[in-house]
Amino acid sequence: MLFQTLESLGHEEVVFCHNKDAGLKAIIAIHNTVLGPALGGLRMWPYGSEQEALEDVLRLSRGMTYKAAVAGLNLGGGKAVIIGDPAKDKSEVLFRAFGRFVNSLNGRYITAEDVGIDVNDMEYVLKETEFVTGVHQVHGGSGDPSPFTAYGTLQGLLASLSRKFGNEEVGKYSYAVQGVGHVGFEFCKLLREHGAKVFVSDINQKAVERAVDELGCVAVPPEDIYDCEVDVFSPCALGATINEKTLPRLKAKIICGAANNQLADDETGFEVERRGILYAPDYAVNAGGLMNVSIEFDGYNRERAMRMMRTIYYNVTKIFQIAARDGIPTFKAADRMAEERIAAVGRLKLPHMGNVPPRFLGRVRGV
Repeated sequence: MLFQTLESLGHEEVVFCHNKDAGLKAIIAIHNTVLGPALGGLRMWPYGSEQEALEDVLRLSRGMTYKAAVAGLNLGGGKAVIIGDPAKDKSEVLFRAFGRFVNSLNGRYITAEDVGIDVNDMEYVLKETEFVTGVHQVHGGSGDPSPFTAYGTLQGLLASLSRKFGNEEVGKYSYAVQGVGHVGFEFCKLLREHGAKVFVSDINQKAVERAVDELGCVAVPPEDIYDCEVDVFSPCALGATINEKTLPRLKAKIICGAANNQLADDETGFEVERRGILYAPDYAVNAGGLMNVSIEFDGYNRERAMRMMRTIYYNVTKIFQIAARDGIPTFKAADRMAEERIAAVGRLKLPHMGNVPPRFLGRVRGV
């Protein structure tokens, strides 16, 4: 059953990582390395079961393949999850044990931050492997990717507003932002800087209070965020929040946010299209963080990173054009754009070693 699942999703490799002494239970999923080594964040979450963790890492790693392809990066897709509560289960040995598993893959997977993980955690991983991005600037890294993911999301929003309303006046419209963690908060900050009215919700009440106190957002209970009378619904928390139960409640004309896997399934995506809601595909919109850390490979430069993130506007616009041209929903158009690039590069049959970023070549070759 597991191998059938991997075959259907197209995964190349799944690694189950266990270290009893460190309390580590983790899964690394490498989906596709045609374009380059698999890069994707490490997520720490108190999953209800090991099966739930596996399903999450498989789905997320596949999304990373498509995200990198649409973003025009020479990277493949991968992801990792640690089963545990980030509020109480973190330790140095936990992350160093995880780092050793990453190192054993010899560059096929490069890790970074994701939900439940911060720069300090990555410092411990870095002690055991060089295959880490998003580390502190003192190590030549770019630090916290959240502001860059938020800025990239704004670029996707601008493309969506232009497509739906014929203008890019962010402050003219209202927003319901679901999730005000690292990325969600930074996105709300950008919206408020444009003078927009922003409604926010989060299961973390302190995060909501911060958005209200520091940014002037309007708080709503988590379950009520779907009912807000707004122009744009922005999922910035966990995935699958757009589903058969929540979609009928949405008043928004655009769905554009930073969360991964926002649509519960394909049928939900088709229903979004039928309802006349413009959906900005999540992995095209939230690629800013990935773009940012990818620049570390050649020596990090913030100005170059910001320029690269502005290409998200054009990528999302191209997806809308493909959808209109081919008469398909936008989420299918994004997949088509990604798959065409992977297939085209795959036909070149480049040796995998040539795709490893120069920063890591010495370690991969055992020098």
